[in-house]
Amino acid sequence: MAKRLSEKQVQLLNEDQIACVATVNGDGSVQLTPVWVDTDGEAVLLNTAKGRVKHKNLVANPNISVLVVDRADPYRWVSVRGRAEFVEEGADEHIDRLAKKYLGADSYPGRTPGEVRVIVRVLPEHLLGS
Repeated sequence: MAKRLSEKQVQLLNEDQIACVATVNGDGSVQLTPVWVDTDGEAVLLNTAKGRVKHKNLVANPNISVLVVDRADPYRWVSVRGRAEFVEEGADEHIDRLAKKYLGADSYPGRTPGEVRVIVRVLPEHLLGS
């Protein structure tokens, strides 16, 4: 059952804080990646390209954990565990919005030819933090 993000958690997720995302590799080990995140108020949203390790891991095992710690106040944080859902529609626009939020750039400069972007939507099943 999905948990509800608090107003303070939504505020933190809307800031330009870097998140650490954990997925499960095929051998059962954990893979960690620093990522840009935001929220739609209900779920944590991140963006990746099909074929990357995060994407492959989540296709095989949708369990995911996201941790955001305020770089100015390490006691202000949110930890979200849930299952990943993929949304392709609007993913290119989403990565551009994240590039604006984190880099001040109008478009994401890290695109590679032929990549297909996806939004990873994480509905909280377990929530901790401020």
